[in-house]
Amino acid sequence: MDNRGAATVEALIAKGVEIPNPSTVDITDDVDPDLISAEGVVIHPGCRIRGSRTVISSGSILGAEAPMTIENCRLGRSVELKGGFAQDAVFLDGASMGSGAHVRGGCLLEEQANGAHTVGLKQTILFPFVTLGSLINFCDAMLTGGTSRSDHSEVGSSYIHFNFTPDGDKTTASLFGDVPRGVLLDQPPIFLGGQGGAVGPVRTGFGTVVGAGAVLRADVPDDGMLVLPEAPAGVNRPVETASYRKLAAVLAKNITYLGNLSALESWYRQVRRLFLTRLEYGDAILAGALDCLASARAERIKRLGRLIEKVRPDTPERQELVDNHAELLAALTVADGPAPAHVIRKFGAASGDGVEYLDAIATLNDEERHDVTAWLSAIVAEQHRTAAQTIPALSAQF
Repeated sequence: MDNRGAATVEALIAKGVEIPNPSTVDITDDVDPDLISAEGVVIHPGCRIRGSRTVISSGSILGAEAPMTIENCRLGRSVELKGGFAQDAVFLDGASMGSGAHVRGGCLLEEQANGAHTVGLKQTILFPFVTLGSLINFCDAMLTGGTSRSDHSEVGSSYIHFNFTPDGDKTTASLFGDVPRGVLLDQPPIFLGGQGGAVGPVRTGFGTVVGAGAVLRADVPDDGMLVLPEAPAGVNRPVETASYRKLAAVLAKNITYLGNLSALESWYRQVRRLFLTRLEYGDAILAGALDCLASARAERIKRLGRLIEKVRPDTPERQELVDNHAELLAALTVADGPAPAHVIRKFGAASGDGVEYLDAIATLNDEERHDVTAWLSAIVAEQHRTAAQTIPALSAQF
């Protein structure tokens, strides 16, 4: 009996891919072997590879600890997925996940971002070097901060990002750090202590340290804060469904998250593109990253729409929101703005000289860093402005 994908497996072995036990590897017919590098790729026994958009770059290793399934994932160079499942996700150079990984659509793990065993992600964006411990559920969140593999943002083991409310809402995306400063890789790392959690949506500044065992229920807007939240007071009263007591704040945090997605998309289109497109499969990986950002935006807008549909128009502000919700959602399209020309010239020259992305970021001087942050902050502000034009009451939240 011929195994499915046997011809593709043979073709991969012939071009240099290491497959120690070929008969145990399942590759669907839509996988393009030309999008799998011949250099240093290892596919261990029991792995499953699916999807026409799958890309596996040089030095990547699948299934070193347990069978690994990937479906329409784009893998940069030297990515290690040691066991589990990943679908519609992008892993940039050096990203890794331990066995038991469950990585669903809309996930973007940048350079050297990593997780230990049994980590669940969906609609998650991790900036370079971010490290997740074990037994973690960290969906619907963006985590930035840190400067290197030895100075990185961290999520401790047994951490949960609570992203689903009793009313069935998922307008809960949390922003740890931000894009305008985070892309520069010069901000203090964020530490979310193990055996803890965050009730989304929350925001924190850079350098935030949340103690182990704590559940974060409120924003930490200032940088460099140590947070040990007190346990909430006991409650025993009738449930009031869809009350949305913090409605304005929830809306504002979601719009701010969308603004940061806009800023990150501009960064990819104008800066990341210079470095990715010169790599083997770089165009496909860039397209995958942009797909992830589009998926994240669509998810956030969809969830906002579903929440607004349940809002009772019992105040003038809520009536305004209900009356104008279609206009608000339409205003949440991607904001954009041109990057500083001198920064693009510098990055373009660095890319042309073969400088790696992370190394190029490190060469920026103070003026260039200021200009990058100003450019990306203006994009976030534009997202705020367009939203407030449709719902003026929101302007006080930004």
